[in-house]
Amino acid sequence: MSTPNFESLLKLFTDTLNKAYKVNDIDQLKAEYDGQKAPVSDNDKKAALHQAFRNLLLTKTDDIPAIEGFINFAVGACRLEMTSATIPVVLLGDIFDAVTLDKCEQIFTYVENNVAIWKEELFFTACKHNLLRMCNDLLRRLSRSQNTVFCGRILLFLAKFFPFSERSGLNIISEFNLENVTEYGVEGSEMGDQLDGFEENGGAANQLKIDYNLYCKFWALQDFFRNPNQCYNKVQWKMFAAHAGSVLSAFSSFKLEEPRSASSSTSISGSKSGTTSMDIPPEEQIRDSGHFFAKFLTNPKLLSLQLSDSNFRRSVLVQLLILFQYLNSTVKFKADNHLLTQVQIDWLRETETTVYKLIEESPPNGKKFSDSVRHMLAREELWNSWKNEGCKEFKRPDAAASAGATTGTNATGEDLSPPVRLPQKRPRKPLGDLIRDSTKQGKFFMGNPELTRLWNTCPDNLQACKGDDRNFLPSLEAYLDGSKEKQDPSFEWRALRLLARQSPHFFTLFNSPSYKVADYLESVRKKIQKDKVDIKQEVVMQEDVPSQNENEQNEAEGEGFVGEEETDQMDSELLKTEQLTPEDKNTHKTITVTKAQMAELAPSIGKDWKKLATKLGYNGDEIQYFESENPTVADQCRHLLQVWFEDDMDASLDQLAYILEGLEMLTAAEAVKQMIASLSDDKVEEVSD
Repeated sequence: MSTPNFESLLKLFTDTLNKAYKVNDIDQLKAEYDGQKAPVSDNDKKAALHQAFRNLLLTKTDDIPAIEGFINFAVGACRLEMTSATIPVVLLGDIFDAVTLDKCEQIFTYVENNVAIWKEELFFTACKHNLLRMCNDLLRRLSRSQNTVFCGRILLFLAKFFPFSERSGLNIISEFNLENVTEYGVEGSEMGDQLDGFEENGGAANQLKIDYNLYCKFWALQDFFRNPNQCYNKVQWKMFAAHAGSVLSAFSSFKLEEPRSASSSTSISGSKSGTTSMDIPPEEQIRDSGHFFAKFLTNPKLLSLQLSDSNFRRSVLVQLLILFQYLNSTVKFKADNHLLTQVQIDWLRETETTVYKLIEESPPNGKKFSDSVRHMLAREELWNSWKNEGCKEFKRPDAAASAGATTGTNATGEDLSPPVRLPQKRPRKPLGDLIRDSTKQGKFFMGNPELTRLWNTCPDNLQACKGDDRNFLPSLEAYLDGSKEKQDPSFEWRALRLLARQSPHFFTLFNSPSYKVADYLESVRKKIQKDKVDIKQEVVMQEDVPSQNENEQNEAEGEGFVGEEETDQMDSELLKTEQLTPEDKNTHKTITVTKAQMAELAPSIGKDWKKLATKLGYNGDEIQYFESENPTVADQCRHLLQVWFEDDMDASLDQLAYILEGLEMLTAAEAVKQMIASLSDDKVEEVSD
C-alpha cells in the first residue's frame, strides 16, 4: 500500500469533515483521523485537517449560524488533539477577511459570547497573539466616527480577554494623548453678531451673559484637560484657575431645571401604552434621554445650548474632578518638580466642593450621579496605587487562606478582622536626577549598588590606576628565581619584558650567534645578586666610618675639596666598570667597518645602490654627486656607504642588513649578515684573550 501524500489526505479529510459536520458527529472525524496509521505522521495529519477546515469554511460565508456551528466543531477537534489550538481563531480571521463589515459585526457577537473558551488554558497561550492580530485588523478596517459602537465592542472584548497585568494594554508611564486638540476661536465681532442673533430670540440664554471672553475661557480649559502637567507651571496655573473660576461662576448663575416637557410627553405616551414614567427606572431614563459624543462641537452658536444641556455640563464638571484628582495624586512617573503649593491645594479643595455641589444641582438625579462620580474616583485611586506598585498580577487566594480569612466573623457573618493594607512603595526618582545629585557630590551613580560602590572607592580613575595595588608585575629577581620551565619561549619573552622595565642590564647587548637567551637571563640573574651584595657591603662600610672622618669631610667641603665619601663612591663605580664581564660590554658599537670591508660589500649591492640611497634619505642631487665623483658602480656604492657610516650616528651593519631586507635585496643582506658574524667571532675572541 502506497503512502498517502498531502493532497490525498486533504481530500479524504475534507469529505469526512463535511459528512461529520452535517450530522454533528465529531467521533466520526476522530475515527477517520485515528485510522490513518504509520507511516503517516501526526504533523502530516494535522496539517491536512487544518487546511480542510479552512477550505470548507469559505463555502459557508453567507450563513452566519453555520459559521458559528462550524467554528464550534473546530473547537471540539482541538479538544481531541486532532489539530492545533489556533485553528478556531485562524478560521475567525479568514471569515472576517471574506465578509462585509455588517456581517463581521454579527459574527463578532460569537467571539464576545465565547470569551470563556478563548481564556481556557488550551487556547489562551496559543491564540492570544492571533486574537490580538485579528482585532487589530478589524479596527483598521473600521471608521472611528461611523463604526464607533463596533470599535468599542472590540476594545471591550480585548479588555475582557487579556488579564489586568497585560502590559501591552496598560498606560504604564502615564502618558497623555496630546494629539487630542480642541480647536476653537473666531473673531470678536463675528462672535458678537452670532450671539446677538441668539439673544433676540429670547429664551433661557437671557439669564446668562455669553460673550467672547467666556467662550474663549470655556474652551481653553480643554487644553488643560488634555495635558494636566501644564498646571504645575505658575503662569499656566494662574490662567487655569481664572478660567475655571469664570466657568463655574457661569454654571452657578444659570441653574438648570427638570425637563418638564420631556416628562409630560413621556407620561402621555406612557398612559397610552399602559405604563407611566414612574414605572421606568431612573437609570433607563438617563440612558434613553441623551446621546454621548466623544468630541465636542465648538461652534459659537452652540455655546448657549451647550451650557443649557445637563449632560454637557456634567461632562465638563467630571473633567474638572478628574484633573483635580491627578494633581493631588502620587504618580510613579511624575517629575520631582510637579508639586503643588499649600495655596494651590486649598484652592483645589474649595473648588472640588463647588463642583460636587453643581453636579448635585444638575438634573436628573443629581445626588445619585454625584455619588457615582465619587465612587468612580475612589476606585481610580486604587488603580493608581496598583500601577505605582508595578501592575502586579491578580491571583485568586488559596482555599486554605480564604477559609482562614472567614474564621474571624461575628454572628451576622461580618468580617471582624482589620483590613490588611499593604504599604505603598515610594515612587522611584528618575535616573537623570540620581546621576545629577551624585555628580554634585563628586561621585558616580552606575544604577547598581555594587557597581556604584566599586566606582566610588576611588573617584579619581587616573589615581586609582596608578595605585600600588594595581601593580601586578612580579619583581625581576623573584620571577627569574621562581620559574621552573626556564627553557620555555613564553618565559623568556616575559623575562625580557620585565628586564627592560626594571633593570638597566637589558641594554647590555650580546652578538654571539651561539649565545642563547636562557644563558643570557641566567647571567643577568647572577649580576643582580652580585649587585645586591655590593650594595650591602657599601652600606656596612658607610656605617663603620668613624665620626671624626665626618668632621674632616665637613671641613673639606667648606674648603672646596672632594670628600672621602664621594671619592669612595667614584672608586666603586670605576671598579664596577673594570669588573664588567664580556657580556656586559657593548661589543656591537666597537665593531667598526673599514673602507676595505665597504669595498667588499659594494659589489653585492651593485646597480641597486640608488634605491638604497633613496631609502637612506639622500635626494637626487646627492645621488648625482656620487655618480659624478666615482666612475664605476662599485665605487659609487662604496662612497655612499662611507658617507652614511660617517654621518649617521645610528649607522651599523645590523641596520644596513635590516634596510636591505626591506628593499628585497636579499643577496646583499646575506653578505652583510656573514660579515657581521665574522666580525662578532673575531671580537669575542679578542675580548676573551
